This record gives sequence, C-alpha cells and structure tokens, in this order.
Amino acid sequence: MRIEDWHARGTTGSLLGYDIFYIDEPATAEPLGTVLLIHGFPTASWDWWKIWPALNQHYRLVAMDLLGFGFSAKPSPHDYRITEQADICEALVRHLGLEQFHVLAHDYGDTVAQEMLARQNEGSGAGRWHSCLFLNGGLFPETHQALLVQRLLQGPLGFLVRHAFSRASMRKSFDRIFGADTRASDEELEAFWQLFTRDRGQRNLHRLIQYMADRRQYRERWLQALQQACCPIGLVNGSVDPVSGEHMVLRFEELVGTDYFIRRLPTIGHYPQVEAPDAVASAYLEFIQHPQ
Repeated sequence: MRIEDWHARGTTGSLLGYDIFYIDEPATAEPLGTVLLIHGFPTASWDWWKIWPALNQHYRLVAMDLLGFGFSAKPSPHDYRITEQADICEALVRHLGLEQFHVLAHDYGDTVAQEMLARQNEGSGAGRWHSCLFLNGGLFPETHQALLVQRLLQGPLGFLVRHAFSRASMRKSFDRIFGADTRASDEELEAFWQLFTRDRGQRNLHRLIQYMADRRQYRERWLQALQQACCPIGLVNGSVDPVSGEHMVLRFEELVGTDYFIRRLPTIGHYPQVEAPDAVASAYLEFIQHPQ
C-alpha cells in the first residue's frame, strides 16, 4: 500500500494541542470488538497495513501516528517522552469514545503500552483493556541490544549524528534487524524513509531516542505493569531480531512467567508484522479470541 493511500484513509485531529493523524475503521463483517494498534520507532502506523485486512474483518481498528512520527506533528525542539505519548494515545481513546478494547503494540509502541497498562492497573487509564499483545520491543532495558546509531544518538553528539543518518543508513540498520530472508523491499524502505523524513522529521532523531533513557528510568514501573497486568498479555516475537528477539522472550519468561500466550517466529526479525504478516495475524487472532 502506498503511504498516500494510507493517509487518505485517515484523518488528522487536535489532541492535547498537537495535530495527530489516525485511522479509525469499523469491522467489515460481524464486529467482535476494537483493537488499538501502537507502532514503533522510527516508523508509523503504516507498519500495520499488511495485517490490517485480516484483523479488520471482525474488529474495529484504530491506529495513530505518535507525536513526532509519520503524518503527525513533529514539533522541534521538543522533549519527546513516553509518558506524553501515552497521554496522547489516551486522549485519542477518549476522543473516539472507546470504552473497551484490545491493544497490539510494537517496539517503541510496546513501551507506550507498558505505561498505559500501568495506568490500567492503577485504575486511572482511559477505557478498559480486554488484552495486550506485544510484538518485538524493549520490554526490559537490560535486554535491549541497541544498534550503534541508537547508542550514538543518545550521546552528547547525538545532534550531530542525526545529520549523518541517511536512506542508506536506514537500509543498513533495517537489513541488520530484519530476518535474512524477509528483509524490507526497496518499496517498503522508501515508504519508511518518506514517513520518517516527512516535515523534516529527521531533525528530531536525537530527541525521539529519549525513550531508551525513559525505559531505564521507569524500569520497575513498567516491569510491574507486566507482572500485575489486569488483562491477558502475550508476545509474538521474531526470534532472530538482534535488538529484542529470543533473548527478550527468555527474560520475559524469567521475570513475568511462562504461563502466557507466547509465539516464536524462528526466522523472523524485528518487524514481524511486515516480515511475516500472515503468521502474525493468525497468532494475534488466536490470542485475541482465546486469551489466556
């Protein structure tokens, strides 16, 4: 799907003072519920397009571009924090009147979902969650194997490193984190790049990377969010992802437990919904219809 076609399916509204792009589509057949999808770094809600038709058959789907990403506002300078992203997601939930829903998250979106789940556990979150499933992401800062460019962006010269990040840099980084046989096509990479650089979004790269520090700062809160989850939670994970693959799943089993819905994709990398959409959609529908 072209990003222009994806954009045409959505709308942009003001949430907490920012122009935020989102798509809200009803189920195409008998509705069974609603799913809120939260994307990862450094991409956008377009990441979900391959699994969208399978999920949209029986579920109302809501996906947004987080602040600083895709078609949403990209203020600069701005202190991008996970807590603010959670605030904006909850503002969308309230704006759309979502009372009960499931959550599907990936990468950066996993961390946003952890903060939102912590609020659910406290009884202060927007709406009521039926379930939450995490794709590859840094649920635990100690298992997140950051790429070199991510580590450099965190450093004191991060504002300079952002200028060196190019389409070729993205290709190199994505080739490393995708599965060997499921790497992003040239067309997909071009879409990722266009969404990332839209409205000069690359100028915020060193600010958006703040989420890695947030993960360390709020580790205990976000770990407890998983351990004390008020709804069923699960994982679908690309095992060969060097950033948050099998080693992250093992840590989840160690810290949270093994009695959860966990599906491993042995040859898939960091973007399972892009690399293996049929397997992800099938696993997610299994989870959402029969959560443990």
